[in-house]
Amino acid sequence: MSDEKTPLSEEEIEAALGEVPGWRRDGNEITRTYGIRYHGGVAMVVHVADVERLVGHHADIDLRWGTVRFGITTHDAGHRLTAADFDLARRIDEIATAHQAEPFDA
Repeated sequence: MSDEKTPLSEEEIEAALGEVPGWRRDGNEITRTYGIRYHGGVAMVVHVADVERLVGHHADIDLRWGTVRFGITTHDAGHRLTAADFDLARRIDEIATAHQAEPFDA
């Protein structure tokens, strides 16, 4: 993979998806939903937001009663998938584990 903000090729995207089990591709975005009680979800979102600020990359976050959904793409790369997206996905997985969030399949 090249620079963190350079769009990935289809082959690189497929390889990167294999390294983040549970994340799904939806066009030029990767998504994952976790099941977690609402107030736990709020704490998890705050934790993710703190890390996002530090790494300079942000997910779209949808907090609902009982679930939190993350959608990641690189806006300043023309809404294309980059290495930064998969790095953030790994970081979110670690945070979700720390907050005892469970994978959620709708």
